[in-house]
Amino acid sequence: MQNTEEIWRLVDAKAPDAIELADRVWGTPELCYAEFKSCAAHTELLEQHGFRVTKNVAGIPTAVMGEAGEDGPVIAILGEYDALPGLSNEAGIAEHKMLPGDGSGHGCGHNLLGAASLLAASAVKDWLAENGVKARVRYYGCPAEEGGAAKGFMVRAGVFNDVDMAICWHPAAFTGVNEAVSLANTRIDFTFTGRSSHAAAAPELGRSALDAVELMNVGVNYMREHMPSDARIHYAYLDAGGIAPNVVQGRATVRYLIRAKDLVGLNALVARVRKIGDGAALMTETTVTTKVVSAVSNLLANTPLEQAMYDNMMRLGPPQFDDADRAYAREIQGTLSDEDIATAFRRHGLKVERDKPLCDQIVPIDAKGGGGVGSTDVGDVSWAVPMVQARGATYAIGTPGHSWQLTAQGKSGIAHKGLVHVAKIMAGTAVDAIMKPELLAAAKADHKARTDAHPYVCPLPPDVQPPIKMSGD
Repeated sequence: MQNTEEIWRLVDAKAPDAIELADRVWGTPELCYAEFKSCAAHTELLEQHGFRVTKNVAGIPTAVMGEAGEDGPVIAILGEYDALPGLSNEAGIAEHKMLPGDGSGHGCGHNLLGAASLLAASAVKDWLAENGVKARVRYYGCPAEEGGAAKGFMVRAGVFNDVDMAICWHPAAFTGVNEAVSLANTRIDFTFTGRSSHAAAAPELGRSALDAVELMNVGVNYMREHMPSDARIHYAYLDAGGIAPNVVQGRATVRYLIRAKDLVGLNALVARVRKIGDGAALMTETTVTTKVVSAVSNLLANTPLEQAMYDNMMRLGPPQFDDADRAYAREIQGTLSDEDIATAFRRHGLKVERDKPLCDQIVPIDAKGGGGVGSTDVGDVSWAVPMVQARGATYAIGTPGHSWQLTAQGKSGIAHKGLVHVAKIMAGTAVDAIMKPELLAAAKADHKARTDAHPYVCPLPPDVQPPIKMSGD
């Protein structure tokens, strides 16, 4: 208990810097692989706190790593700071009001994610120094979680090869250990090339690439009846061929996002989608080429680390929100539907409580959530090293992920209190792993048993590279 209380004190001491960082990143929302200001802000704080900083991690300009300590086990704490398009909103209000700019916003709370993880790493750094403990703590600033699979590229580059365990978290409506369930996915661009012609005077000379895309979409839609119920397929037109209806479109591109519960299921589904693309090209006398854009693995559980994190949560208790926080949360809930709120409880395996605006409990470790499952590139790290992930309450219950309501709450007292609270959980878990060699050994044994049964194969093809931006201009 004493060690835990000490690490919590160290978190509180650095909390103002982390809150300022979170707000600063909220104010400069940047998208996939273009997080130059956000990465610079994290780098600056790492340097201020005395970390040994490595830039351009895995050759990615917006990835950074800070390390502290000497010898001993290596504990990695992962952060993110990318935003989303179209989710800009004024802070601290309960209405949809976009800010001037390109429309991007932190609608998934990654401004908080990176700041809390850096705060936890800073506290562990100070704890190591104060206690003369031999161990190393690393903060990994990871870009492009939203569709860019940066952690997969980082795993492939070997940046976690000497890490003993990793810790991460994600903003949520409730505080608890994240159930290690996510969907493996890949994004593939299908580009059809046909022959342009005059759509009225010589349509027989044309071969429509746009027709091929539409036929592919029809084929995939028919396939949906005959695939696993937990699989998902989404698509978006990247190039519909043009805006002139009197031209047979000679080129068109559609991006498919294919998800499945694990890599084996994903590979099987991808093969079927590729066959449909080939069939569409055959039917339209066009040709089709494909390009894998990104790919991520499903999350791998680690029972010993999950129990250790849960024990820290139970010692710390739920976040302590105040009346002002609850009043603002109720305003946000006023913009949501009853189903939004009920879904949030069900997703965490909890009984629905209509008059509860904010989390006031720790979700039981054996709670089984229901509802939809997303994807994350954290999954690839979990296959590379033993890993555990927290959910930290930072917004009103019922707030949908990827929404303007989440962006609006990103600088609130709810967000700030939740950020500090989950940093204590992560820092406490790291200290436990350092002080209890048997915990780290058990975590490694658990990880080995899982990966021996299903060895990790990086889902990113060797020739696929991240779409790196070369400057912040």
